[in-house]
Amino acid sequence: MSAIYPILLAGGSGTRLWPVSRRSYPKQFSNLIGGNSLFQRSAMRATLSSDLEFGSVITLTNSDFRFIVEEQLEKVGVTNGKILIEPEAKNTGPAILAGSIYASKKDQDAIILATPSDHIIPDYDMFNQAIKSGLKQLHLGKMVSFAISPTRAETGYGYMLLRGAQADNDGECFDVAKFIEKPEKAIAEKMVKNGDYYWNAGIFLFRAKDMIKAFKSYEPDTFKLVNKSLETAEADLNFLRLNPLVWQKIKGASIDYSIMEKIKDLKAVVYQSKWSDLGDWDAIWEETKSGASGISLSGLADAIDCSDSLIRSESPSQRIVGLGLNNIIAIAMPDAVLVAQKNRTQEVREVVAMLKLKHVTQAETFPKHHRPWGWFESLAFGDGFQVKRITVKPRGMLSLQSHKYRSEHWVVVEGTARVTIKDKVQLVSTGQSIYIPVGTIHRMENTGDSPMILIEVQTGSYLGEDDIIRHEDIYARK
Repeated sequence: MSAIYPILLAGGSGTRLWPVSRRSYPKQFSNLIGGNSLFQRSAMRATLSSDLEFGSVITLTNSDFRFIVEEQLEKVGVTNGKILIEPEAKNTGPAILAGSIYASKKDQDAIILATPSDHIIPDYDMFNQAIKSGLKQLHLGKMVSFAISPTRAETGYGYMLLRGAQADNDGECFDVAKFIEKPEKAIAEKMVKNGDYYWNAGIFLFRAKDMIKAFKSYEPDTFKLVNKSLETAEADLNFLRLNPLVWQKIKGASIDYSIMEKIKDLKAVVYQSKWSDLGDWDAIWEETKSGASGISLSGLADAIDCSDSLIRSESPSQRIVGLGLNNIIAIAMPDAVLVAQKNRTQEVREVVAMLKLKHVTQAETFPKHHRPWGWFESLAFGDGFQVKRITVKPRGMLSLQSHKYRSEHWVVVEGTARVTIKDKVQLVSTGQSIYIPVGTIHRMENTGDSPMILIEVQTGSYLGEDDIIRHEDIYARK
C-alpha cells in the first residue's frame, strides 16, 4: 500500500478563543495547554508511527502564517513537507482538493489523511489503530471519516448518524447515513440519548485519486479551478503560492458539503479515545482543570474560594486573581481581558464581531507581531513616537530597508546586533546604541546562537508598519 500523506489545514482564525487566539496569530499556533502548539501536535500525530508509512506533510495555510508554519514544523523535526499558500480562504473543500492533487502528482496511489491542525488527540497509538481500520476500506474505493463517541450534548460540533454503530464499536467501520451540522441544544440532547449519533471529527482518510474523481463528478468547476491554480502556482522560497487570479473564482465550501454528504458509500471509523477540537474556553477548561474544585490556572494566576473556573494570565508581568468565582472564564492579556460565564463561551465569536464593528485593534491583532526573523511588540506610543521591543532569533536578519517618515534609535539590551547603515557594517553589543536617520538604508541581523533583544525608539510624522521600503530581503517579502 502507498504512503499516507497528511494534509494539515492551518488557515483558521479560532475566534471563540479570543483574546489568546486572533486573526494575526490563531489558536493552532498558540501554546494553549502546555508544551507544543496544537499545530505541532497535529504534525507529530500525523507522522509518528512504528508501523504506518507516512509520506511528506502537505500544509495548507495563508501568506501571513507561512513562516510561522515553517518554523513550528522545523522545531518538531517535520522538515520534508510542502507548504501551499492559499491566496484567500475558501473553506476546507478546495484546500483538501489542492493537497490531494499535489500529492497525486508525486504519487499516483497516494493515500491522504486530511486533518485540522487545532485538535487534541493525545493517544497517538489509538489514533494510528483507527487509521489502520480505515485503510482496509480504501482498496474498495471507499472514503473514511472519523466519528467520536459524544460525551455531552455539544452544540458547537457537527454530528454523523451511523448505521448499526453502538457504544462498544471502537475501531470499527460503519456506513454514514446522515450529517447534522451544529444542532440546537434540545436536538443535540436527543441525538446523544439515541446512541446512533457521533461527533464529526472533521478528519478524513482516502485515496487522492478517489477524492479527485469525486470532485470531477460533484464539483467539476471547483476541480478545474483548483487544478489550474496548482498548474500555474508560483514557487516562493520553500512555499508554493496557488494562483490568486484563479483561486478567487472558486466557490468555497466545506469538504463535508462539497463531497462527503453527496457520496453514497462514505464509511466512518468509531474512535472512542480522547479527542477535542478545543473550540472554546470551556473545552480548554475541560482539558486543564485539576482537583475537586475544578480550577484551571495558567501563568501568574491565583484563585481564592473559586470553583469550576479557568483563570489565565498571558503576560509574564501581569497577575490575575479570582475571588469567589464559580463557572467563570477569566483571561488577562496585556491589551485585552475577557471575563465570561463558562456556559456562554461559544458566544465569544460574537464579542469579536462586535469589536470588529467598532474597529477595535484588539479584535484581530496582537500587541506581539510575528515575523520570519523573530517578533516585536509595542511598549509605548504617542504623538510622533513609538517604543518597541524587538527580538531577533538566532541567524535572523531583517530586510535591507529605509523609511520615508521616521528615524529610529536602537539600544541593544541582550546579545549583539550586526548593523548595516548605508555602506558601513558594525557590531552593536549589549548596552550600546545606534541612530538611523530618516531615509537611511539600514539592516539589522543576529549572527549569534541566542536571541538578540533591542529597544527601538521611533520618531517621525508617520509610524505605520507600511512605511518600509525593502531593498533586499532574504525572506522574499514584497
